Amino acid sequence: MKTLITLIILAVSTITFAQNEDGVTVTVVIENLLNNDGKVSAALYDEATFMRAAPLQAVEKAPENKAVTLTLTNVKPGEYGIITLHDLNENGRMDFEASGMPKEPYGTSNNQMAMGPPSFGDSKFTVADEDITLTIRM
Repeated sequence: MKTLITLIILAVSTITFAQNEDGVTVTVVIENLLNNDGKVSAALYDEATFMRAAPLQAVEKAPENKAVTLTLTNVKPGEYGIITLHDLNENGRMDFEASGMPKEPYGTSNNQMAMGPPSFGDSKFTVADEDITLTIRM
């Protein structure tokens, strides 16, 4: 019996240790959507990829009650930026007016909404060794 209990404790502690090595969970909460149309996505970038390359990780979900919660998993410690998009027509990209202005709502971590495209410096946040929750406005 003692051997069984010891094995269970060892297995649970190994699983817990392995989960911490994989990274943390970054939860993105968006509560101020205009409607429940389309899908909302969150894309995670580091400084090298922000607005230049494919995201390190991306998730999307249909909103409910003009809100959505998105979860990015196994994020390693470091500095990151998140860009969110409410893809109203579900075409998988941001749509623009002829003038170059976005037609669809978007947001970034730290909720910086300057004129022009978002920057990594304004959007960056630090991931350490604990799960975090970010609220992003669109």
